[in-house]
Amino acid sequence: MADRTTTTPGRSGPVPTEPDPRLPRLGDIPGFAAYMSQGWATPDRTPPTTPGAPEAAAAHRARLGALFPGRAIVVAGGSAAVRSNDTRYDFRPDSNFAWLTGCSAEDAVLVLRPSGTGHDATLYLPPPAHPGEPGFFSDAAYGELWVGAAPGPGDWADALQLEVRPAGELESALTRLTDPLITGPLTTDDHKPSAELERTLAELRMIKDDWEIDRLREAVDRTVSGFAAVLREFPTALEGPGERWLQGTFERHARTYGNGPGYATIVGSGAHAPTLHWVRCDGPVRPDDVVLLDMGVETRDLYTADVTRTFPASGRFSAAQTQVHDLVEKAHRAALAQVRPGKRFTDFHQAAMEVIAHGLDDWGLLPVSADEALSDRGQHHRRWLVCGIGHHLGLDVHDCAQSSYEAYQGAEMAPGMVLTVEPGLYFHAHDLSVPPELRGVGIRIEDDLLVTPDGAEVLSADLPLDAAGLERWMERRTP
Repeated sequence: MADRTTTTPGRSGPVPTEPDPRLPRLGDIPGFAAYMSQGWATPDRTPPTTPGAPEAAAAHRARLGALFPGRAIVVAGGSAAVRSNDTRYDFRPDSNFAWLTGCSAEDAVLVLRPSGTGHDATLYLPPPAHPGEPGFFSDAAYGELWVGAAPGPGDWADALQLEVRPAGELESALTRLTDPLITGPLTTDDHKPSAELERTLAELRMIKDDWEIDRLREAVDRTVSGFAAVLREFPTALEGPGERWLQGTFERHARTYGNGPGYATIVGSGAHAPTLHWVRCDGPVRPDDVVLLDMGVETRDLYTADVTRTFPASGRFSAAQTQVHDLVEKAHRAALAQVRPGKRFTDFHQAAMEVIAHGLDDWGLLPVSADEALSDRGQHHRRWLVCGIGHHLGLDVHDCAQSSYEAYQGAEMAPGMVLTVEPGLYFHAHDLSVPPELRGVGIRIEDDLLVTPDGAEVLSADLPLDAAGLERWMERRTP
C-alpha cells in the first residue's frame, strides 16, 4: 500500500498526500489532471454476488416488511473499523444488511418505504470515482485507481435487482420518513437503533431458506476439507512452528475457498486445549498433546460453519485422552438425539449434561452425587464445562443473538433451523482437583446440524466422532 496517506473526515478510508507539502497537489496540476482522464478502457465492474442472492434477499425483505406494515425501515451496512491511524480492518457488512440485500459495498444503507403493495426498497451507496473524476487517482477509499474495478450504482442495481441511489441523497430521503425503524451503524445524526427491529431480524433469520441452507452446506464442506489440510501439516507443526502454523494453514484455506475464517480460529494444543477461546495460537505442538481445532470457513456470501474436532498430535490418543474423548462422544451423541422439531432448544443441552455428570461421578471426580450435581443448587460438573453446548448458526457464528429468550433458548426447534452441538470436557493443567493424567486434556466435539421436518441432518457428518475413527481419518490424511 502507499506509505503517505491521511484520513479525510467523512470518508471511509485514506487518501493520498504529496511527498512534499510545499509542492502543488497532483490534482491541481492541469496537465496531470487532463492526462489522467484519458486513455482508460472500461474494466469489468460486475458486483460480487452469488446466483440466487437477489431473489433470496427480496424474499427476506418481504418477510420483514410483512411484520411492519406502514412502517419505514432503515438498515445500514457499516464501514471498516480503524485498525490504527489511517489503516483499517477488512470490511464485512452488517449481517442484517447482508441478509436483506446481498450487497457487500461499504457505507451502504437500505431504506424500505411503505407502499400499497408492502415496501419499496432503495439502496444508497457512495459512488466510486471512475476515470475523468478527480477522485479516480486521489481518493484511496473510492478511487478506482486505488481500489480496483469499482461497481457504480447502476452496476449494483442490475446485480441486486433493486433501486440504487447515490449516498449523497440519503439524508434527504431520511427526512421524508416518519418515525423509521433503524438498525446497523448509520453515520447520520440523531438516528437511534431500534431494539424491536434488531430482535425481529434475529428471529426471522432463525429459519433458513433453501438458498441459505445451500450456502451453509458449502461452508461446512469447505471447513471439512480445511480440517484435512490442517492435518497434513501436523508433521511440520511438530517440528517447531506449532499452533500458529496450523492456524495459518486453515486461514489460508478459508481465504482461498471462501471469504475467510468465519471467526477467530482456535488451535489449542496440550495445556491450551482446555482454554475455551484459545485464539492466540502461539504455543508449540508436542507429540503427546491433543490438538483441539475449532474452525469455520465463511463463504463469499458470508455464511459460516463452526466445527470442532480434537486430534492426537502423534496420531494415537493415550489411554487417559481416549477416556475423556469417549465420555464427550457419549454426551455428544445423546445431545444429537434430542435435535428434532418439537424438542426445546435446551433439551440437547440437558441431555449432554446428564451424561457428563454421571460420567464424572463414575470417575470419582464429583464431590456430590450426579443427581445433586445436576440440581439447580449443584452444577458441580460444570467446573469442567462452564459454557453452553450449542447455538444458532448462519451469517454469524453465534447467529440470531439479539433474539428474545422465548424465541431462542425457550423455544422449540423447528425445520429450517441450523445450529451447533458442542459438548466438551476441559481439564486445565493447573487444576488440582483432577488426577495428573487428566490435567491439560481438553476435548470438544462440535457438529453443525440442520433441523428437518422429521429429525436433523448432521451437515458435518464427514468428520468421524469416535476416537478410533479420528485416528483412522488422520492417518489417511497425514504423510
